[in-house]
Amino acid sequence: MTQPCTSNNVRRRAVLSSLATGVAVLGSGCASRLRAVTGWKSPDQVTLQIKTVPADDDPYALRIARKVAAWLRTAGIGVQVTPMAEEELLRQVLLNHEFDLFVAPTPAQFRTPDALYPLLHSRFAGAQGWQNPFGYTNLDADELLEKQRHTSGQKRREAVQQLLQSVATTQPFTVVAFPDDIRAARTDRFTNWQRADLQSPMGYLNLNRRAGAESLTVESSDAAESQLTVATTDQRLTENLNPLAVEFRRTSAITGLLYDSLGYSPDGQTVAPWLASSWAFSEGKEGPVARLKLRPETTWHDGEPLTAADVAFTYAFLADTSLGSVIQTEDGEDEDGPVPAPRFQGQSSLVTDAKAVDSRTVELRFVDCEPQVATRAFTVPVLPRHVWNERTAAASVGGIELGSATEALVTNNIPPVGSGPLAFVRNTPREALVLERFDDHFLTRTNADGIPSHLADAPAFDRLTVQVVGSDVTAAETVASDDADVTGTPLGASTVPRIGRASELDLIVRRSERFYLVGYNARRPPLTNPRFRNTLAHLVDKDFITREVFEGYAQPAASPLDDTRWLPSDLRWNGTDPVTPFLGSNGELDVERVKEEFRNAGYQYDDGKLVGG
Repeated sequence: MTQPCTSNNVRRRAVLSSLATGVAVLGSGCASRLRAVTGWKSPDQVTLQIKTVPADDDPYALRIARKVAAWLRTAGIGVQVTPMAEEELLRQVLLNHEFDLFVAPTPAQFRTPDALYPLLHSRFAGAQGWQNPFGYTNLDADELLEKQRHTSGQKRREAVQQLLQSVATTQPFTVVAFPDDIRAARTDRFTNWQRADLQSPMGYLNLNRRAGAESLTVESSDAAESQLTVATTDQRLTENLNPLAVEFRRTSAITGLLYDSLGYSPDGQTVAPWLASSWAFSEGKEGPVARLKLRPETTWHDGEPLTAADVAFTYAFLADTSLGSVIQTEDGEDEDGPVPAPRFQGQSSLVTDAKAVDSRTVELRFVDCEPQVATRAFTVPVLPRHVWNERTAAASVGGIELGSATEALVTNNIPPVGSGPLAFVRNTPREALVLERFDDHFLTRTNADGIPSHLADAPAFDRLTVQVVGSDVTAAETVASDDADVTGTPLGASTVPRIGRASELDLIVRRSERFYLVGYNARRPPLTNPRFRNTLAHLVDKDFITREVFEGYAQPAASPLDDTRWLPSDLRWNGTDPVTPFLGSNGELDVERVKEEFRNAGYQYDDGKLVGG
């Protein structure tokens, strides 16, 4: 007997769950409605566009995209690969959500369970930045994300493990691999490169200067006692120093040297005092409350005092860069809702209120969460109120308002005014950026409580010059010719033999905290269907990509929390993906198995082309 198709027969959660597992049993009428909702019903070939960056911007992303495209074409899907400048890719994907699939590395920040909250929670499905750019909605995942925030111990671990299993099944994105960061470095002036993760500002501060080493030659009028020169292929560093600009920030390494945060993460898992010398938590009505003490006599690079009022302003500003102003949308309507900063929204959204108690004491109130989760909010850059308070107006170009954006989100912020260990000197767009040691920073003092001894009197250089070059090979040759000390952006694996043959270079290889992913836009059919996304994940041979694209300098993975204590044993890589194993071997798809999987998902084939059911 056919089951009647009414709203009471199939609850939304049951539908989502059955789509994820593929075990739904519905009547024909319900199936038709379900196909219409999930994008299954189409007489035409399924076509997808994959957006990524060109080879000059990234050594791996385009090659991954082309491999994935080849597998999708073999599966009968029409595919187009569209390379574009990284700035434009991030604008289209993270700001405008104009994509089907994209291939890119993530920023190095998804290493704790709560980092997945803004990445995956449905409340951020319409947000910008790395806040759920996939438009992913999963009620079970939402509940587990909430649960891990306000539980601890074994209960939190169980919630995280269930969350990771759900994400691996429903595939809002496919984790491809964690690459090795490959760099060429000289050791005749600076050492400790193995500990220097240059994706993080702490990497630069961990360097040691070799005793008696002579600095690179610099212009005599600007000569410093010691200079660190970094060769990079990323010219955006020389054009924009706005810490809030999504499309200009591959990492926060340089802006993290210009701006201090209340705390820093020495291991990617915990948070330790930085601009704040200490903090203490108490219980509030809604969630925890923290009182933080700022280090004494801290100032901004322009000489203005840094106070608790700047900290309170920062959290209010990140939550709403218009500070309550009315912003006119693109259709001319007035919008009085908040305009949050796309970057750091995951951390700042933990804070419900911030107020200055006195000049050195700030009080932060949080949502319902454990204190260890709340400390993530301490890692946002603290902004000077006297500078950013003037950037709340609607953004405009040539007098034309852009709509739903503020000047804070579009300014290039040059020259920047921060409080970090380095201060801005000058920039030449697309060529170079020069920063110098800020002598009034707390690292230069002997009484910087809580700062590890190896960071005392950091940095080990008086000047940092970022020099833009055209390619990975040029970057390595710039270091080999003694015109730079290190390559700032990671190099492709193809440069390893060249670095190895140069006796004056050290090859620095360390596992990155970033991972490459194939991201799916779950707002667009047929990608709205988690079973379809799950089947797509079966078409990606991660082991083959690791060998052929990364040339072995990567580790394939099935979860964004791979290589952390949170990863359950049944999600560990064991030679194949434990949830979505490749439907074939050695990079070759088993076409009959692929067709069977798509048919099981409700699709059909017409003359070898995949079409809707």
